Amino acid sequence: MKILVTNDDGIHAPGLGVAERIAKALSDDVWIIAPEMDQSGVAHSLTLSDPIRMRRIDERRFAIRGTPTDCVIMGFKVAIGERPDLVISGVNRGQNLADDVTYSGTVAGAIEGTLLGIPSVALSQAYGYDTSDHPPWSTAETHAPRIIAALIKAGFGKGILFNINFPDCAPDAVRGTVLTRQGRRIPDWLKVEHRTDGRGFPYYWIGFQRSRMEPEEGTDLAAIGDRQISVTPLSLDLTDERALKRLAGAFG
Repeated sequence: MKILVTNDDGIHAPGLGVAERIAKALSDDVWIIAPEMDQSGVAHSLTLSDPIRMRRIDERRFAIRGTPTDCVIMGFKVAIGERPDLVISGVNRGQNLADDVTYSGTVAGAIEGTLLGIPSVALSQAYGYDTSDHPPWSTAETHAPRIIAALIKAGFGKGILFNINFPDCAPDAVRGTVLTRQGRRIPDWLKVEHRTDGRGFPYYWIGFQRSRMEPEEGTDLAAIGDRQISVTPLSLDLTDERALKRLAGAFG
């Protein structure tokens, strides 16, 4: 089995090494194609107006001056030169839950693999205040091979990727693995900080603000809060079937 590993945290990120070890637990044919620099939050963006530079680090490791989407395309079309059997995107430093998936470059790597007809998973390791400097990478590394193997055996289905999040706890403290649906955060959970530089000019940081909420049962948010591994199947088809039925006949 030929596995393409990418991420959005960059070629030097510790989570990429974790993903490589996860892949090597499944196969001895592993290719690393990751962004040259941190691409967190770039979502499913594609480089069209600039050339893409590819730097070969060793036989099966490449750094791409571009996004996770670029990495999957370049891995398939150039570095490997043939369709891999699996794309592993991650392991992201921090969870990718609920609304996060629309921003996440990690999830986007798996989306691009799925668009190209390759079974794909996104892996993310949650952390908290006490573990922000040292996320419990061993949790993802311990449990991911078993979960991915089970998904391969069950079959991915056309146009489906899996967003897998690991809780902020030690591997033996995990309370199980559950299938979940994508949750929703409360509105207005983003914040914009206004600051002033040394010359008195304003600049801004977009960030996240914590708020208390009770996640809905069965969601990815609830699972991670309960120290469970969340496995969420995501579909490339964003069509809202209920809206199609509700609006039937609205345009004559």
